[in-house]
Amino acid sequence: MFIYKRCTEADTDAIYEAFIAGFSDYIIKIDMSKETFLKHFFGPEGNSPEYSVIAFDDLKPVGLILGGIKVYEGLKTLRCGALCVIPDYRGTEVSHRLFDLHREIALENDCSQMFLEVIAGNERAIRFYSRKGYEKVYDLVYYSHSDPSGINADLPSGFTVKRTDIDALRSFSREIRDMHINWQNDFDYTSHFDEQVYYGAFEDANMAGGLSIHPAGRVNFLWVDPGFRNKGEYSRKVTGKPAEC
Repeated sequence: MFIYKRCTEADTDAIYEAFIAGFSDYIIKIDMSKETFLKHFFGPEGNSPEYSVIAFDDLKPVGLILGGIKVYEGLKTLRCGALCVIPDYRGTEVSHRLFDLHREIALENDCSQMFLEVIAGNERAIRFYSRKGYEKVYDLVYYSHSDPSGINADLPSGFTVKRTDIDALRSFSREIRDMHINWQNDFDYTSHFDEQVYYGAFEDANMAGGLSIHPAGRVNFLWVDPGFRNKGEYSRKVTGKPAEC
């Protein structure tokens, strides 16, 4: 008999065990300590134990769904931060029941939408979510550059680039209408990283563009006002975070 509990009612060892075993054969190898898992998935990823559910077979953790709620793109949203079932229990009721409980959490909290990302190539997951009524909204694409020093850093005449802060860039982003910022690149996410750096491109006192970047090289946000585009290499739009779409 399967038992389902909110993660507030389970110990962290069980939650971690369900996650690692459930993703043991994932397309991307996941190898992280319990401390790293808890810090990341219940930190910047935005999941909360109260919105997450774990499945047990007797005392054995066999499945997990992580959830987080926030206002996203103007709507109160429940995001599925992870759904996994350990291999021996796939094809049973576990994944469906976990998802049904996830949906109940959305309804209990008056969420207007449910949201998730699926990595390209995970056809089993894509079929599962399609059967649950999800529709694809965005494709997320990754770009990388192996020689940053070779990028032309010249600015057009009359422009300067200055360090700014997350609040200034967050305010700037609220005026954007032509760009989708995925969950793992938005400012709620990057606010968890002390090393994150923020820049603004200015013409006089007017901000024409903005950049949020981690010193490791990950670009989380890069946007230039349409009226200032095509004036140099700095205006090229790039988005980060590997393709989970």
